[in-house]
Amino acid sequence: MFALWRAFGRAVGTVSNLAGYASGVLIVFCSGVLVFEVAVRYLLNWPTDWEIELSIMLLIGATFMSAAFTQAARGHVGIEVLDVMMSEKANRYRYMLGDLLSLLFCAFIAWKSWQFFHEAWTDGKMSNTSWGPKLWPAYLSMAVGMSLLSLQLLVQVGDQHIHEHREDEE
Repeated sequence: MFALWRAFGRAVGTVSNLAGYASGVLIVFCSGVLVFEVAVRYLLNWPTDWEIELSIMLLIGATFMSAAFTQAARGHVGIEVLDVMMSEKANRYRYMLGDLLSLLFCAFIAWKSWQFFHEAWTDGKMSNTSWGPKLWPAYLSMAVGMSLLSLQLLVQVGDQHIHEHREDEE
């Protein structure tokens, strides 16, 4: 059973790492789009209408797709002063409670994001701008990113639970 859980955790970690690196590529691509926009607008006096919206969509994707990668390293904002003030056991319970609450919240957002994606896909929803891109790619990146973050939190909660039970057995 533990071997299966470890394999699941490694798989989630691998996918989270890939999504994190893909987010980096999206940010680099977004930078290129913005540099292009500045160059053609100010050097060539071309009117532009799609670059900012594409950049926003790329950054939405990068933000949500990197969340699980960041969580795996516990890179999100935390209150470090509590680490020093509380005992190791109290900190483990604090992390467990925080991870459980975060898991519930992120799972709800993932579920709603999948609903938004389905609605945008089936109804062909588009942006109200002159470029008018489809909205489903942004919603898909939100849904996948929040689902990955939920899975990463599930792995961390499971690992903490297993660690607690192994300590109790010793």
